[in-house]
Parts: sequence; C-alpha cells; structure tokens
Amino acid sequence: VQLQASGGGLVQTGGSLRLSCAASGTIITIGNMAWFRQAPGKERELVALISDTGSTNYANAVKGRFTISRDNAKNTVYLQMNTLSPEDTAVYYCNANMRLSGRHSYINYWGQGTQVTVSS
Repeated sequence: VQLQASGGGLVQTGGSLRLSCAASGTIITIGNMAWFRQAPGKERELVALISDTGSTNYANAVKGRFTISRDNAKNTVYLQMNTLSPEDTAVYYCNANMRLSGRHSYINYWGQGTQVTVSS
C-alpha cells in the first residue's frame, strides 16, 4: 500500500499550488484523508481533513485559502492552495485511514511528503 504525493514546488507569495496524493494497493475502502505539514524546527500540524462523506475541517491558518477535496473513484485527495505566503513553506504530507483486503480494521498511512516553498 502506498500514498504517493505530488505537486509541490517553488511559488511566489500570492501564488497557488495544487497537491495530489494517490493511494494504491489492495484497498477496500478509505476513511478520512488529510494533509499535514511540517515546517523546519516545528511540529507536524494538521492542515485540512476530509471525511469519506465529504465533510471538511481546516486549520485556522489556511481557512479561506486552501481547499481539500477527494476523488473516491481514483483514491486520491487534493489540496488546492491559494494566496500562498512564506508562512506556508513546509513539507506537506498526506495521510489516510484505509481498510485493506483481508483486514477488518482501518490502518493509518502516511505519504512521503512534498516540499512547498513560498518565496517573498
């Protein structure tokens, strides 16, 4: 089972990026999917979460600027990031609770992280 994140990069203040994270493997169902980020010298923090029914939650710092969405047919979660600022610079990680073939419970998985750098 793998969570493959992509879409990070270097962008100027005020710019936009769209992150994607695709889950692959013998997946039966995916529950909550989320994006976290970790800036240098700081703890990893939750950025946004989306449930299997589409309910969303956002960190206060990104409300109104970031949008999380998912495509269940593609086992993929997205993070549209607008009006980026240098404070958004971090490694962004996707996270998902997944139930795999042959398992009865959900297991939490992390993607490998993608760097987002916002220049001033």
